[in-house]
Amino acid sequence: MAENTTDPAGTSTSAADLATGRWVLDPATSSVGFRHKSIWGLVTVKGTFTTVSGEGEIDADGRGHGTLVVDAASVDTKKQKLDTHLRSADFFEVEIYPTITFSADSIVADGSGGAQVSGQLTVRGKTRPLTFTAQVAAASPTDVTLTGEVGVDRNDFEMAWKNPGGSMRGIATVTLKTRFTQA
Repeated sequence: MAENTTDPAGTSTSAADLATGRWVLDPATSSVGFRHKSIWGLVTVKGTFTTVSGEGEIDADGRGHGTLVVDAASVDTKKQKLDTHLRSADFFEVEIYPTITFSADSIVADGSGGAQVSGQLTVRGKTRPLTFTAQVAAASPTDVTLTGEVGVDRNDFEMAWKNPGGSMRGIATVTLKTRFTQA
């Protein structure tokens, strides 16, 4: 685990103090967002999912595992027409696949203020492996905030909408800020 450092408010920035047991996501202080280059890389589409839930567990050996669930219909780009299109069969197909789920099989502190996260991402009924590094933004014995950024290829989940001119291709960047409190 990383060396313990404390900011002036007394919040640790290491996962070293985390207690074993069950942890629950605080949806009010957590967010899942995304950005994707479109229109030949000239415009970046940005949005968030406004409804997220999750839980996890830290085992006696310090390793963790858990689940993050995103309500796909809660996608919000601040553009109603775009949000409606993202909910359609061209993208998330929320009528059939209402949730996006990440099941973290392994969360291991890496000794540098971060954690290696490995698991399975399920979008539109397709499950693919996903591994990334999360940073510990703040930690105390009763709460931890993890942040991260990961690239996701929409083609892996059959979300390769073929619009005229092919302006929506490539990797989408997913941003995470997840705050868990001890249950």
